[in-house]
Amino acid sequence: MAANPYILVLYYSRTGHTAKLAEHVARGVEQVAGMEAKIRIVPPVAPTTDEVQDPVPSDGPIYCELDDLEECSGLILGSPTRFGNMAAPLKYFLEQTSSLWLSGVLVDKPCAVFTSSGSLHGGQESTLLSMLIPLLHHGMLPVGLPYTQTRLMTTAAGGTPYGASHVSGHAGGAELSEDEGALAIALGKRVALLAQRLLA
Repeated sequence: MAANPYILVLYYSRTGHTAKLAEHVARGVEQVAGMEAKIRIVPPVAPTTDEVQDPVPSDGPIYCELDDLEECSGLILGSPTRFGNMAAPLKYFLEQTSSLWLSGVLVDKPCAVFTSSGSLHGGQESTLLSMLIPLLHHGMLPVGLPYTQTRLMTTAAGGTPYGASHVSGHAGGAELSEDEGALAIALGKRVALLAQRLLA
């Protein structure tokens, strides 16, 4: 366990919408005293095996290492929807975590998920559920958004009990709505609070 407890906010984003959600999730984490948000991304997958990604992105968050996962106090995972499933780069990264599964280092740590899609019925909930499956295999404790978050009943865009979400619109130009941003912050805060209780 890291000396300073942190929640790992790990995501893949192609157009920036999932990245915006990640920023709000991290803000929620950091509302909890003594808890840090560590933001990391996964690299894109190449269409051929000849292409090699730079070891460090030129800007923004850096790529996640297995040590980031091993030492976290909780994990919040994000991906755009891809036909109702998580994006291939995130799935590929998770498939490289067998050593952590064998050692059981993620067991009993809280986790949550977030996503973005181009349309309101673009597979958000199935994407969120698909991201939880490998986390359940790791023995993590899934955290959603309870209906005490009243914005779940009033949002006209994203936001689900399974996790935070954003609808970017057909052309991809829609910014996070007030409800979407607030629910993402609430999700980050909820995971951080639970992690804090489990560490006590």
